[in-house]
Amino acid sequence: MNRLLVTGSTGMLGSALVAELAKDPASPQVLPYGRDRLDLRYPDGVRQVILRERPDVVVNCAGWTAVDDAEAHEVDALAVNGNGVRALALACEDLGARLFHISTDYVFDGTAGGPYAEYHPVAPVNAYGRTKLAGERAVLEVLPERGYVVRTAWLYGASGRNFVQTMIALERTRDTVEVVDDQFGQPTWTGDLAAQLVRLTRADSPPGVYHATSSGQATWYDLAREVFMLLGADPGRVRRTGSAAFLRPAARPAYSVLGHDRWAAAGMSPMRHWREALHAAWPSMVGGHA
Repeated sequence: MNRLLVTGSTGMLGSALVAELAKDPASPQVLPYGRDRLDLRYPDGVRQVILRERPDVVVNCAGWTAVDDAEAHEVDALAVNGNGVRALALACEDLGARLFHISTDYVFDGTAGGPYAEYHPVAPVNAYGRTKLAGERAVLEVLPERGYVVRTAWLYGASGRNFVQTMIALERTRDTVEVVDDQFGQPTWTGDLAAQLVRLTRADSPPGVYHATSSGQATWYDLAREVFMLLGADPGRVRRTGSAAFLRPAARPAYSVLGHDRWAAAGMSPMRHWREALHAAWPSMVGGHA
């Protein structure tokens, strides 16, 4: 592997991935492409970039991530998350390149009684999930031997808007914060996900679906309390409430915990526990809030 192209390189995950690759002098040449240079809404432009740069590996961190906006603009979201990803996959097919595509827990309906296995039937409950599923199918159909779908969830990082950053800001401005305690998932640090992606691209790993979330599980309420504790604040200021108190255009899966069995096929271990990861991420998370 000599050339690795990252789409969405200026986003929360893409920037973490570029930074992770830069740590190792033995890394391949990294080709970072933000939306200003590679926009998945324009398939012809996507194809031109890929065929010009001729990467061995593409990691697609780009996508329409505005979950609620997708309800009113599903066609626009599909242009990015579905059609744009298909264009990316077709260009990779022409080059013989491998494609690692970032997807989401929202392809599931949230009614499982235990962690979702990689092969569990999909059933998205909102437009965002449907458009992301279209992208997954494009990768697996076009690149059955070189396509990787990496599902993640509940991402947070030093850059970009995310729940952990929001809680840090709210602790400074509110006496109490109400947070839902009836949605279950796996808070996942972009730093850990980036490192896992780098390992996956270098492993002799079979193509297909992988679940890349932190181990363990939590509710948003659990995560908020942990943030307050790390800030040295009273976690009792976080008050539990139900999802009905925060009505949104897009339905959210109530249970988004993902299973990690497929990592064994790649000779890799799953990612560490979410609480351990949050503690490791903490210095970077509070750097801009001092």
